[in-house]
Amino acid sequence: MADAPQDPLEFLKSMWGGMGFPLPGMVTPTLDVGELDKRIADLKAVEGWLKMNLGMLQTSIQGLEMQRLTVAALQSMSQSTGGAQAEAKPNPAAWPWNLMPTMPAAPAAATPPEPPGAAPGKKKK
Repeated sequence: MADAPQDPLEFLKSMWGGMGFPLPGMVTPTLDVGELDKRIADLKAVEGWLKMNLGMLQTSIQGLEMQRLTVAALQSMSQSTGGAQAEAKPNPAAWPWNLMPTMPAAPAAATPPEPPGAAPGKKKK
């Protein structure tokens, strides 16, 4: 052990430097505390960005899975009704309108109701 360096940091430098290939900047050890703080802050920023992208990716996957389940359910309902409805493909954009009850059409020549107290058939002058 007589040939081992006395300074532990020198030992660390010699260990990293003796690998025979250059190491990337983020892995190369440094003795500057400010540089270490900067690297930590940079890596935390990258970590936050990756977490945000992971969340958006997971949300996109869940949305596509829900869309697939909805389309599969519509197709199975369409096939179960049979006949002409099985041949028609559902329009996904129109589904809210298809669920609304149909209202009877009002006659085009509908007259407005007369005010209360007015005699039927008499017009005001």
